[in-house]
Amino acid sequence: MSVIAVTGATGYIGGRLVPVLLEQGHDVRVLTRRRNALRDVPWSKKVTVVVGDLADSQAVRELCAGAEVLYYLAHSMGGTKDFGPVEERCAQVLAAAAKNADLQRLIYLSGLHPDGELSAHLTSRVKVGEILESSSVPTLTLQAGLIIGSGSASFEMVRHLTDVLPVMPAPPLGVEPSAAHRRARCPALPQRGCSAATGGVGPL
Repeated sequence: MSVIAVTGATGYIGGRLVPVLLEQGHDVRVLTRRRNALRDVPWSKKVTVVVGDLADSQAVRELCAGAEVLYYLAHSMGGTKDFGPVEERCAQVLAAAAKNADLQRLIYLSGLHPDGELSAHLTSRVKVGEILESSSVPTLTLQAGLIIGSGSASFEMVRHLTDVLPVMPAPPLGVEPSAAHRRARCPALPQRGCSAATGGVGPL
């Protein structure tokens, strides 16, 4: 099977995607700023770990070398208030490395957004997608709404609110374990750049 690189492997989606890719027989390579962040992860001994961040061009080149597909699941919102320029720089480094490594596909998890004026977060998500799509590597951009599941930041926020509020009106939400499986099938999609909106009420 192919070599697949994953950024954001310690996050909610990445942590569920990696074991699915391993089950499919792929060789998985992950990028992490701290090796000990994977210390308690069951699959940590089954992947190749590259230590560094997305602004580190040497580490990103190592991540991309020999890979066929790369999942871009990382974001910088938690690290700095001025995250926009940081995210753009990271995307530029990754786009250059992906092009030089002749990757067959980039798969980018973005945010679902409307037309018109956007928040700083969504503006940054869109800009990152534009940078990746300009790399000449076929790029699939998944525009996702809130991804809620046990352990995710969104789920923990909702759970906390239910602890402190007697009543909380909310739309119906669906969560399905197969979300990671669906993303794991992305490399099999046609080899061309495109975007897909995956938001909506109900299971992913």
